Amino acid sequence: MKFRAERDVLLEALATAARAAATRGGALPALSGVRIEVRGDVLHLAGSDLDLTVQVEASVSGIDDGVCVIPARLGTDIVRALEPGAVTFALEGGEAQIAAGRSQFTVRVLPAEEFLRLPEPAGDAVTLDSAALAAALSQVVRAASKDDARPILAGVLMTAEPAGLRLVATDSYRLAMRDLPGTTLLAEGQHVLVPARALGELQRVLQHAQQVTLRLGHDQASFEVSSVRVTTRLIEGEFPNYRQLVPSGYPNRLTVGKEPLLDAVRRVKLLAREATPIRMALRPDGLELTAVTHDVGQAREDLDAKYEGSEMVVAFNPEFLIDGVEATPGDEVVLETLDALKPATLRATEGTDFLYLLMPVRVS
Repeated sequence: MKFRAERDVLLEALATAARAAATRGGALPALSGVRIEVRGDVLHLAGSDLDLTVQVEASVSGIDDGVCVIPARLGTDIVRALEPGAVTFALEGGEAQIAAGRSQFTVRVLPAEEFLRLPEPAGDAVTLDSAALAAALSQVVRAASKDDARPILAGVLMTAEPAGLRLVATDSYRLAMRDLPGTTLLAEGQHVLVPARALGELQRVLQHAQQVTLRLGHDQASFEVSSVRVTTRLIEGEFPNYRQLVPSGYPNRLTVGKEPLLDAVRRVKLLAREATPIRMALRPDGLELTAVTHDVGQAREDLDAKYEGSEMVVAFNPEFLIDGVEATPGDEVVLETLDALKPATLRATEGTDFLYLLMPVRVS
């Protein structure tokens, strides 16, 4: 096996595939690496941890066809460290020879025969607009749980609605919901639960593409974007009934500038240590933000805002609040509340495609 490639081309492909490589003990040793195969002038790379597989193709100057598996992180670090220009990659015995300019590296390869059989796409192909999907994912994926012990909440629900496709994610403390009107992806009443990690990787490869092709199989989903294919196992189980969490109406409504609110929350949260919430005093004459951490200090800031409803003080986790405000489109955001203990929602002043539900924090 031998080929030549431009450093930047090889690095981008290798780093993309390496993100799916297994990082935890217990998996097959080969899954901690990236499978590299050259056929003619096309390089095929793949990384997988069994649940998520990322496959990439790149154009190279092929010399001898062949296949090997190199350690994912080490291989990526080596190629990244090389000077720009041509890189020669060759397999000799049980070692990979990587050379560029005056630099030469020898790396022991992993057993290629132990690498899993790469998944084949299943199901009918549906083409989506990359920009619209990327925007929706950036709004929703952030609300999914990072705790693998609760796999249901570590996924994003894709469900068919009369108007199109709906994406929903929740970690039980906040919930994000985004509609993609006119997007026909699932049959009426159908829904699937896609791991948020896979959709996070998909976000990375959507940035410079115009279209993405999705195929849904019985237990997996694959997304094809240009020369990259992301394949993931679907999550089994019943997603929480999110509809019952969203009140039909709110008596209290705050309208405030998005960027001024973000800036103020970031400043005030400097004094919100050790999971201290930020308190929001909602008043007809504006908004007051406060954070108090005992033995450290306190911060307070006033903001111009329009408020309709009963005066109250409601407290939120500052990181979750920032996530919701950042995800809300437009120059202004609307915060709607029932009382200081029930879920509040963040929306845009115009449009109803996005909603962010946030649980308040109980404070004395």
